[in-house]
Amino acid sequence: MLGNDRIIAFVATAQSDSTRDFYERVLGLNFVEDSPFALVFDAHGTMLRIQKVEKFQPAPYTALGWHVPDIRASVESLAGRGVRFERYEGVPQDDLGIWATPDGAQVAWFKDPSGNILSLTQFPSH
Repeated sequence: MLGNDRIIAFVATAQSDSTRDFYERVLGLNFVEDSPFALVFDAHGTMLRIQKVEKFQPAPYTALGWHVPDIRASVESLAGRGVRFERYEGVPQDDLGIWATPDGAQVAWFKDPSGNILSLTQFPSH
């Protein structure tokens, strides 16, 4: 039924000023609107609504992710903008924090100012 309709992505924040700066300046998403209810971005054709809430507890899993063509270049670029990549116990990650999955994908995780876990993934070319 919804297979032909566009998806809208949602995360939340209790810190709208630092969150707007992070998504706009650090991640480079196109800012659309700052409404009383949400910060709105255009994420390469997908609407991202960052809901403004009074209290927020981030989920302990990835909330948003990006499919990137060159994960090392993306990690290095974001690290140069002050992004700190997460390290997880028991997950073998390289010097940049990138994990190589058993199927050949590569994944790295980082957090936004509210603690939402975000990821970058480079899938293997076949």
